[in-house]
Amino acid sequence: MKKKSSKKNPKKLRKEANNELGQTKNSAKLILFIFGIGPIIGIIIFLFTKGFFNSPNI
Repeated sequence: MKKKSSKKNPKKLRKEANNELGQTKNSAKLILFIFGIGPIIGIIIFLFTKGFFNSPNI
């Protein structure tokens, strides 16, 4: 009996790897944006509600 050799097309593998890498980069950028900008916006909202940005009345 002959064994079937399963050779995969190297060009197809490269395209799949690039596609997965692109999705990873996009999701990493999204996560960095959410966890980087999110807390800053939250702190600004908190300080605004506490009157931090109001000018003092003398």
